[in-house]
Amino acid sequence: MSSVESFFETDIRSGTIVAVEPFPKARKPAWKLTIDFGPDLGIKRSSAQIVQLYAAENLVGRQVLAVVNFPPRQIANFISEVLVLGLETPNGVVLLQPDRPVENGVRVS
Repeated sequence: MSSVESFFETDIRSGTIVAVEPFPKARKPAWKLTIDFGPDLGIKRSSAQIVQLYAAENLVGRQVLAVVNFPPRQIANFISEVLVLGLETPNGVVLLQPDRPVENGVRVS
């Protein structure tokens, strides 16, 4: 299998954060995110270690990119259903997001 085929097995979609909650039981500071991925995928939840750069009130309504076809993962007492993508910097994780608004659920191609 070529590396391009391997890349396209990973299903990365756009979604909009609709709710943010504190996650005090996480080992590292994190938010619980509720993300709308549109009518085909619906609402999914994720844990994201982004508290250094993002306040909860600034996250609602923000579009993000996430891997939606990895198995759910239990983190403390929470099931994370998708992997929100970001870039690790010395100041914290910077979210990957579309540079223009797109429909929720659009697949990276």
